[in-house]
Amino acid sequence: MDLSASWVWENPTNVNTEHQNNSQGGMESLQTDSRFEDNLKHSEDEHYPEESLVQIPHSSPMTPVKIKRRMMRLQRRKARAAELVQQNKETENHTVSAAIERSKGFDTTIKGKYSIWRKEYENPNSDSTLKLMRDQIIMAKAYSNIAKSMNKTVLYEALVKHSRDSQLAIGDAHSDAELHTGALDWAKAMGHVLSMAKDQLYDCILVSRKLRAMLQSTENRANMQRKRSAFLTQLAAKTVPRPLHCLPLQLTADYYLQGYHKKGNVGKEKIEDPSLYHYAIFSDNVLATSVVVNSTAQNANEPEKHVFHIVTDKLNFEAMRMWFLTNPPSKATIDVQNIDDFKWLNSSYCSVLRQLESARLKEYYFKANHPSSLSAGSDNLKYRNPKYLSMLNHLRFYLPEVYPKLDKILFLDDDIVVQKDLTPLWSIDLKGMVIGSVETCKESFHRFDKYLNFSNPLISNNFSPDACGWAFGMNVFDLKEWKKRNITGIYHRWQDLNEDRTLWKLGTLPPGLITFYNLTYPLDRGWHVLGLGYDPALNLTEIDNAAVVHYNGNFKPWLNLAVSKYKSYWSKYVMFDNPYLQVCNLRK
Repeated sequence: MDLSASWVWENPTNVNTEHQNNSQGGMESLQTDSRFEDNLKHSEDEHYPEESLVQIPHSSPMTPVKIKRRMMRLQRRKARAAELVQQNKETENHTVSAAIERSKGFDTTIKGKYSIWRKEYENPNSDSTLKLMRDQIIMAKAYSNIAKSMNKTVLYEALVKHSRDSQLAIGDAHSDAELHTGALDWAKAMGHVLSMAKDQLYDCILVSRKLRAMLQSTENRANMQRKRSAFLTQLAAKTVPRPLHCLPLQLTADYYLQGYHKKGNVGKEKIEDPSLYHYAIFSDNVLATSVVVNSTAQNANEPEKHVFHIVTDKLNFEAMRMWFLTNPPSKATIDVQNIDDFKWLNSSYCSVLRQLESARLKEYYFKANHPSSLSAGSDNLKYRNPKYLSMLNHLRFYLPEVYPKLDKILFLDDDIVVQKDLTPLWSIDLKGMVIGSVETCKESFHRFDKYLNFSNPLISNNFSPDACGWAFGMNVFDLKEWKKRNITGIYHRWQDLNEDRTLWKLGTLPPGLITFYNLTYPLDRGWHVLGLGYDPALNLTEIDNAAVVHYNGNFKPWLNLAVSKYKSYWSKYVMFDNPYLQVCNLRK
């Protein structure tokens, strides 16, 4: 018996009124109640044995008290009936996925549902047909496997054929509007086949087991695809595109052919003047460095007071110098240096250089048999990026040695774009701190426990896991305070302790967080907006209003991987009409 909520008792107010005004109406109501009680007698005997013994004579007067009691009994019965119905629904095919329910509903009532699906299909904002067809394909795969195992060849071939037809009908569609015009007819035909399969093959436990197996298989494939995507993304991020490889070759050749190697530096008197605005850029990427310099100089109120200190490696020194000799930014001063000319930067002084000479680290990076397959190598591929081996990446920890006569300097990564005048940064009081940075922690994200190994007592005893992280890329350094606190010595100590890479993995941010722990002044977030190299969902208003935007991540703006809607912020500072860029086929 279906004890549904459709059993409705009359309003007690109406019953009382009828009893007072019309005794016959009251008796009819009483007879209705008696019939109701007879129908529920079996259920009441089971669940309310005490009440089932109470006999209400039909001739007894219907007093308000009795009416109230009867209504209370009916409410209890109604609540119990609803509870039983709910329990019945919850236990019915609980393990079967929603796909079964949707396909069964379509199968068993295909004619009645057809008009509904047609209305939804005609609605351009509805994707019900597409969802239905995808669910049908899932069920067809499950039933086809069962049919094959039971040697029901005809049914198996019909399911495979209709599944293939539905997949062709869906194609690359993402909404009902993109489906083939006959898609609903295919869905109807598939519904008939699934109805046949359900009649012949359906078994709740068997189907649910098959769906679980399909789900597990799909998850395994998805995990493999994620690993493949991570591997290929890291590989693409490490690869130098042909135009970027061509540019330094052309510049280096002309540097010697046209005699630029004989020219000295321009504006030597400004290079060590502490009253000017000094920037440090460490990079081997000529094009990226040119964008940083151009965007900073073009947005500066007084570009003649800005000095850019560029340090590159031996391979790109001539190309970097040639570019800025032939394309000097308006009024700004450029100083290009070769990191190999820093004779003090050697393995006896620098921890990273000393570690790079160790056999263990060489094996980690260069061993011939280290995993290159997708499954084995994707996890550690990020940390085998060549940038982690470059001293240009670690030179930021030696700023006072590189610029001994400067008091304050602004460090810029080569994957940033400047959109406003940065001179107000020099007037910010760091309140005794060594570095000014924009913090990146939001709620529980980007805190120290994300970067450091707090299972190691050296980390857990000296740092808080909830300490807020910050970002390199645009940082103000007080070099006087740096020297006073011996920051480079702190960096060396922790770098030596991490020789076995147990405190943190490779990179410069973890040792930066440690070295400048409790020595960081938080800058306003508007100075530095990050994430353009990995997050396609950033707030465009925040990007437009930012002083500096940072393409941190793998999707650099000079790569084909770049997020297209962010690329214009970078490309507008590229000199695409430059002959060297045109020769190397560097275009928008």
